[in-house]
Amino acid sequence: MNAERPALLGVVGLLVAATAGVAFGVRLGLPVSAQTLFVATLWGTTILFAGTAVVWFVLTYVVGAGYEPPEAVHGGDDVQVRILTIDAADVVQQTVDSLPAELDDVHVVAEADIDVAGATVHAVPDDFACEAVRKGRAIEWARRHIDCDREYALYLDEDSIVEQFDGLPDADVVQLREQPRHTGSVWSYLADVYRMGVQIEQRAFARLSVPLFAWGGGIAVRTSLEDDVTWDRETLVEDTAFVWAAARQFDIDFELGRVTCRNEAPPTLYEILQQRRRWAAGNLQATSLLPLRYRVLTRVRNYAWALSPIVTLVAVPLSVLGVGVVYGGAFTLASLGLAAFTAYWYLRGITYYGAPEFHWALAVPLAPVVTLVHSMGTVAGILSPPAEFRVTKKVGGR
Repeated sequence: MNAERPALLGVVGLLVAATAGVAFGVRLGLPVSAQTLFVATLWGTTILFAGTAVVWFVLTYVVGAGYEPPEAVHGGDDVQVRILTIDAADVVQQTVDSLPAELDDVHVVAEADIDVAGATVHAVPDDFACEAVRKGRAIEWARRHIDCDREYALYLDEDSIVEQFDGLPDADVVQLREQPRHTGSVWSYLADVYRMGVQIEQRAFARLSVPLFAWGGGIAVRTSLEDDVTWDRETLVEDTAFVWAAARQFDIDFELGRVTCRNEAPPTLYEILQQRRRWAAGNLQATSLLPLRYRVLTRVRNYAWALSPIVTLVAVPLSVLGVGVVYGGAFTLASLGLAAFTAYWYLRGITYYGAPEFHWALAVPLAPVVTLVHSMGTVAGILSPPAEFRVTKKVGGR
């Protein structure tokens, strides 16, 4: 049951109505009961997001303290590359052309027969049936039908540019780093920059019994583990679901690699909304694979991220302006502290990209809007989960 849905609807509805009510209530008088409920909701939201921020801090700077990706053990001759697409030949060709020469066993798994130079192309037959759907179905077909005598299958999305390959550590699952590139909407790009700041928590995942998520832009899986776990399950987030299923069955080694994929940031606000919507809905659906403590943590984190813009777009302005009953020292300090966290995540994302993107630090005053762009799909995924997998539109080009 999606318990988050009615709770999120109630909180958002109350805050939208009560914010307008408080603004008028300064002059017209708002009923005490309405004021009390409004304040309680704001405090509850702030405390929930604060708890999530504290968990993030502990994961990143306590659990993940001092983590460095292990040295590479496996070179390109131990890796088979499998690139997933529907039929985006031009985008896939760019990805294939970017691959270093040592990655010489390259396969494209598509829904239709396409021409791609430098790779073996496989079209998934229409009559292939399994529990998995869409992208997961293609991966499962590849597992069953593409001959592989190498240690790892490296799965790349169609737009994942890999210009340098430094090898893989000896782990069951190796998550490649991510660095989305600007392709269209500035807001979508900045939301992904913000996400990179939050995502540095991944360095703690190797020290957890279950990684909190995985992403498919670039993930290497030991082929023996792949055959034991399989991809044959219906899910919207096949990569995270695979890792969670593997962790449930085995004591797996999960490491963050040194290789970076430069995939496309969603080109429009609509595309980033649908992408985040699928991620949020898929993660919630897949939590049944998790132990109870991880299930609770994941669901609470998703819910908190959906509510996160309330802190910076509602709580901070009201506390600073001293509007109505939310004015107060403790609330002001709490909301401003969380706004500082938001700014930090954005700036941390900028530093992750490095000097070429430092000019985007000037946009830090826009961080509240960036968080809204980042989280609006999470709200949509909780309130209206998509019925099936939807591929994020790609535009191609560097």
